Amino acid sequence: MPGRLQKEIKQTKPFESIEEESVLNILRTAEVLQGALADFLKEFELSPVQYNVLRILRGAGEAGATCSQIGERLLTRDPDITRLLDRMETRGLIRRERSSLDRRAIITRISDAGLSLAAAIDQPIRKMIQAKLGAFGRKKLAELTAELERIREAFEKTSSERKTK
Repeated sequence: MPGRLQKEIKQTKPFESIEEESVLNILRTAEVLQGALADFLKEFELSPVQYNVLRILRGAGEAGATCSQIGERLLTRDPDITRLLDRMETRGLIRRERSSLDRRAIITRISDAGLSLAAAIDQPIRKMIQAKLGAFGRKKLAELTAELERIREAFEKTSSERKTK
């Protein structure tokens, strides 16, 4: 009997393996979550990646972060962080300046407007996420988190093994 994913993507043949179906379910779920976050953030005229940058810079505090540090901390990779930061700077959400310690480095900091916007999003996004996932309960969500971390670890090992070969 076909599973829900198989019906959603209108696949007529069964998956080759349960592992393949699991990976595709994770990818599909991530896509659905990204879409829901993008829809939610439209009201604030932000993309999920821009919101992620605001959170990173808020967490970095007055020390700020370089472009490469921001890239390392992003939840989803963005191939053109510089252009993303340009757009955010134009909106007044961030400010950038050359480092006084290393003139080659540009430090990005969240602006007061960026802090205000992030603060305005905090409670509504928390409520939306709790409304969607709260019914699962803390125990099941903790178990889900642990399993997702194990899956990421398994694939990160594969990725690093390929780099050393």
